[in-house]
Amino acid sequence: MHQYVSLESPPPPPPPHFNGTIQSSFLEPVINLESFDISNNSFFGPIPSIICSYSAAVRVLDLSYNDFRGQIPQGFGSCSNLVTLRAGFNHLSGSIPDDIYSVSTLQEVSLPANKFSGPISESIVNLRILALYGNELTGLIPQDIGRPSRLEQLLLHINHLNGTVPPSLMTCTRLTVLNLRVNFLEGELSALDFSNLSQLGVIDLGNNFFTGSIPQSLFSCRSLTAIRLATNNLTGDILAGIMSLQSLSFLSVSNNSLTNFTGAIEVLKGCKNLTTLILTKNFYNEMLPDNGNLIGSEDFQNLQILVLGGCNFAGKIPTWLVKLRKLEVLDLSIYQITGKIPGWLGTLQNLFYMDLSQNLLYGGFPGELTQLRRLASQEAADQVDRSALELPVFVQPNNASNQQYNLLSNLPPAIYLGNNNLDGNIPTEIGQLKYIHILDLSKNNFSGKIPETISNLTNLEKLDLSGNNLSGEIPSSLKGLHFLSSFSVAHNNLEGPIPTGGQFDTFPITSFLGNPGLCGQILQHSCSTDKSATTQPSAVRKSTKKKTFIGLILGISFGIAFSHHHNIMDILQEDPSKRRH
Repeated sequence: MHQYVSLESPPPPPPPHFNGTIQSSFLEPVINLESFDISNNSFFGPIPSIICSYSAAVRVLDLSYNDFRGQIPQGFGSCSNLVTLRAGFNHLSGSIPDDIYSVSTLQEVSLPANKFSGPISESIVNLRILALYGNELTGLIPQDIGRPSRLEQLLLHINHLNGTVPPSLMTCTRLTVLNLRVNFLEGELSALDFSNLSQLGVIDLGNNFFTGSIPQSLFSCRSLTAIRLATNNLTGDILAGIMSLQSLSFLSVSNNSLTNFTGAIEVLKGCKNLTTLILTKNFYNEMLPDNGNLIGSEDFQNLQILVLGGCNFAGKIPTWLVKLRKLEVLDLSIYQITGKIPGWLGTLQNLFYMDLSQNLLYGGFPGELTQLRRLASQEAADQVDRSALELPVFVQPNNASNQQYNLLSNLPPAIYLGNNNLDGNIPTEIGQLKYIHILDLSKNNFSGKIPETISNLTNLEKLDLSGNNLSGEIPSSLKGLHFLSSFSVAHNNLEGPIPTGGQFDTFPITSFLGNPGLCGQILQHSCSTDKSATTQPSAVRKSTKKKTFIGLILGISFGIAFSHHHNIMDILQEDPSKRRH
């Protein structure tokens, strides 16, 4: 079976071997051609439809990953033996010609990540694989798309489709993958009967307008490994029937209006193979349970990603988290959590990504966090799970952009503690976290000097110490952090010269504002002037401190690189010069 390629993770094409246009003189002699694969090149111009005139026996046409433009012309219907047509990841536009679907032998149509528009033809039946994701298609999903029921993969995500899910899809007993994410689909999800889809392994209906509750009939699909129903209008509880999905590894129901968090945890601990649990933006204003007996030592023992951000929970960081020995990613951001950061978080030896931002936490930076093994040891850092996630997860930093990750190992090792009430000195032991990429301690009450040991964090890409009470000079040794692309010490009580050289020559003036004692060319303030009486009073400086959204939220089902509804934004592109291998 041909494995579909998700739009969220197109494999990087190899360096182009051929370019130019496909000339008819090249195709004319190939009368017995059965397979024509020119994928992963740089061919441009129009699609060569004339191939079917010369070689009606062709069975496979693969034109994907090129620079073809314009419309798909009429003519492919004369390829009477065509089984597979692929032309994804080009720049094709216009409507998809109906004559493609007149070929009775056709089993796969894969045209993702183009600019096709218009409706999907009602003639599009009898296929095994249909991949039209990442286009601009409109209208309804054809009502007979599931007849006859040979359909195995239906990938229509990231389009502009509306209406309801056709009942004919519920008869596709061979269906293994159903992805309709990021459309305008609606209807009561619990009214659909999924019970016939015994081979369904992956379902993604995120970013639509479905209502109702999580359908109980979905729990009859015992082959399910991944479910995403995020960003809809679902209500109710997560019911005990989900425990029958013993192969379930990935569950995201974020950004709905689900209730009863304690009941959800008691139910979901019965899904023994669960590795990814994303419950972001649900259970609003409930109390975060701190019952140490909520889960036992055998529960959630495969859980690697736990995301509960944005639920506005009250309470303290629950002690039962210490039992999640395989936990690698923890997001408890945007709550009303109080108390101190417990030192036992440092005993979660697989944890490499922790977001506790925008809470009401107080006290100091626990020294135990500097012992996090995955952030302090090369050997441990190399042990992060490098297998692919069943579905991509999405990170939304600073409410400005989103990034998607298909591999857990691609998430940046990070500690986010911004927007709390933490105080005291930043411990010098923080220099032990040599494999951390992001350290955000912004908008707290940290005081004292910036530790020189931060210069030991040679993998650091982002350092945000803004909005604190730090004093002294910026250590000049920080200019040795060659991967540092984002840096801010704004709104502190720092003084002295701003280091020059290295990455410091690339940082904007906003990285240093609110420190009247700082000097340097970027501030147009010569370091030869008297700097006594230049320190801004703390009370005045604190007035610049705003409680803004800075937490990271994983798991809201965004699209990629398409201007779309639900506040979808483009993905930031990583600077290749800073990529480490």
